[in-house]
Amino acid sequence: MPVSTRSIRDRSAVGRFPTVTFGFGEDTEEEKEASEEDNAEQGNAGRKWLRKICPCCCPQPDDVDITDTLITVTDDLEEVTDDKKPVAGDSELDELLLNVKSIDLMKGKSGENRTQHHTDLYQSDAFIIRRGQNFHMWITLSRPFDPSTDKLHLDLKTGPLPTVSKGTHVIIPLVEELEGNRWEASIVSQDDKRMKLSVNSLPTALIGRYQIIVETHCANGQAVSTHDPANDILLLFNPWCEDDTVFMDAEDERQEYVLNDIGKIYYGTMDQIGVRTWDYGQFQDGILAACIFVLEKSGTPPSGWGDPINVVRVVSAMINSPDDLGVVEGDWSGNYSAGTSPTVWSGSVEILKEYHKNDGKPVKYGQCWVFAGVFTTVLRCLGIPGRTVTNFSSAHDTDVSLTTDVYLDENLEPMELLNADSIWNFHVWNDAWMARPDLPAGNGGWQAVDATPQETSQGTFRCGPASLTAVRNGQVYLKHDIPFVFAEVNSDKIYWQKNTDGTFSQIYSEKKVVGHFISTKAVGTDERMEITHLYKHPEGTEMERIAVETACSYGSKAEAYTYTKSQDVSVEVTMDGVGPKMGEDAELKITLRNSSSEERKLILHSQVAVMYYTGVHKATVKKDTTDLDLMPNEEKHLEWTMEYKDYKDQLVDQAALMLTLTGRVKETQQVLATQFNFRLRTPDLILKPIGKAVVGEKMAVEISFTNPLTQVLKAVIFHVEGLGLLTARKIHYGDIGSRASVSLTEHFVAPLPGPRKLLASLDCKQLTQVHGVTDITVEEKSNGAL
Repeated sequence: MPVSTRSIRDRSAVGRFPTVTFGFGEDTEEEKEASEEDNAEQGNAGRKWLRKICPCCCPQPDDVDITDTLITVTDDLEEVTDDKKPVAGDSELDELLLNVKSIDLMKGKSGENRTQHHTDLYQSDAFIIRRGQNFHMWITLSRPFDPSTDKLHLDLKTGPLPTVSKGTHVIIPLVEELEGNRWEASIVSQDDKRMKLSVNSLPTALIGRYQIIVETHCANGQAVSTHDPANDILLLFNPWCEDDTVFMDAEDERQEYVLNDIGKIYYGTMDQIGVRTWDYGQFQDGILAACIFVLEKSGTPPSGWGDPINVVRVVSAMINSPDDLGVVEGDWSGNYSAGTSPTVWSGSVEILKEYHKNDGKPVKYGQCWVFAGVFTTVLRCLGIPGRTVTNFSSAHDTDVSLTTDVYLDENLEPMELLNADSIWNFHVWNDAWMARPDLPAGNGGWQAVDATPQETSQGTFRCGPASLTAVRNGQVYLKHDIPFVFAEVNSDKIYWQKNTDGTFSQIYSEKKVVGHFISTKAVGTDERMEITHLYKHPEGTEMERIAVETACSYGSKAEAYTYTKSQDVSVEVTMDGVGPKMGEDAELKITLRNSSSEERKLILHSQVAVMYYTGVHKATVKKDTTDLDLMPNEEKHLEWTMEYKDYKDQLVDQAALMLTLTGRVKETQQVLATQFNFRLRTPDLILKPIGKAVVGEKMAVEISFTNPLTQVLKAVIFHVEGLGLLTARKIHYGDIGSRASVSLTEHFVAPLPGPRKLLASLDCKQLTQVHGVTDITVEEKSNGAL
């Protein structure tokens, strides 16, 4: 490796100002001789120093021949001197200095460093390791290393202004024996001019890209190797290291939450849970570089990149585009002509690569599952255990009340202008695993983090990390953003009615409508795993009520919990089976119960609205009012139907609908109120592999689809991708007729063997959230004769 040699008059003092240089050090033999002659002639060391600083102010006597040479070793080891001076040869320089000829980091994907650090899956030739664990490297010198006279240390630098005090400039000393839990290096073996080092890193070291150089000292001077970008070190978090704050002790969980590059994302409603496969692709070529780029683009100092709490907070802000031009631009408008519809994406690789390639221009467009899918990729890529989580009936509290508030006018009609709070059919965010030394004991483990830009946190659109333990217990006074996450999963729904004087009175509350079937992919299987119990105590239990009241005592509407009015009539909405299909009539069942021993008369108002999955109202499509009589202890069932013609021209993304029921009991003035969200199920794409899948050989897959609507689907686009099968590609199909069935065949050549998943999605203005997946096992190519 080419090296450059510092003069003793250009040595660095490492400290607060690393660029300051001092001229202190031992002289070379040549300089000692020159010094003796100079002193003999001048008798004044001060004049010698001044002459070297400014020879024109203090010229040397004509009869004194003194050479003050700065030797710089370059690629061809030529000496940079005055033209009149003699040029030293290679052998002379080798005798003078201990030069570094080459550095071998042993960075092959199948080598011991990458396999022992669990980084062998990264499709990159870069040197990728994890902190808190030792690695090996070879150094070739210009002559054998002599520990009695020679010194050597490694220099690592990261960030724009490397500084020792901030951990961005690391000096790794050579020690006789490794002690652990610090930056250090020791000689493992020596073979003539080559020696093998074992290097330890701190379990709290900053993650990111480090430049490495080797500095040597010997009696004749100091030499520094030239920085080679090919030898840069990419240091990651280490869930396998007990001293790392992201340590996870179960190997099957590390395999799932760090090493699995394919997952499941759930969507729909609590009664109609849908699932789609997502390619995280954290090991794909270029993704780690893109993730480091995201951190760099944030503008946050690298000195904070050693703390996963800080890193996930930075990434949470950087995945969305407001504030900092982050990775994905969110859009819920329904018009995605300037980019890609959120429902088309089936993985993170295409998104992160496009963001990196375009130097940080946000990718259009995303919604919550896209933000969460990309977030999981970045977490796992950087070494933080992470998972994608879906909360059904997820509340969005906009006024820090820790309640979900619904405002009704004097006639019990919803007041849309005041109803800023909403309940999303589903919302997708992330859990990240880490210790929380900044919180009271017991709050480590899974932390909720969210990149969907809903509300700001300390002035920036980000959320978390919020300890799930703290959320469960209503400890909303702990950081970060626990009040918001608590409201998402466990807020009560409070109904307020406008009075004649303009004030509002609480008339009803629902305590079990928010936060259901909180789901993530199970460890080691493709099954759905419910983790509601990690976020909240069982509904209706004393512990759950204590958590709610504890949390709400810190909210802006604490008075809501002084309301205790008896209620003997209840209303419930249910749905048979998996619910209505797109293009068909929607049918629901309304059940009314009178638990009193007296007759009850009531007026029941119903209205159904088309809405976005976020709970935002778009249009009311049907209203009705019914007078009902309930006999003592009677249970009455009402069939409710909405015809296809009533909603077909109003649907938006996700085909979500909300039935709102309100009513008042005449005898007691009790108010009834409930809202029921449901969706119209869309058909799946059917993927059928054709023939045998063999590495390097052409194969095909047939994609089939049936249009469920009576209207023509215009400008249909199919999107196909699969890790280890083919990179993402779009197929512009054209129109699909009313109720028509179509099929197309796509060809590709699989570059890698093993079990793979091929994903496909369909997008058009009239129909979204249509996708499919199939398993393909790619076999190695036979070496036998044809």
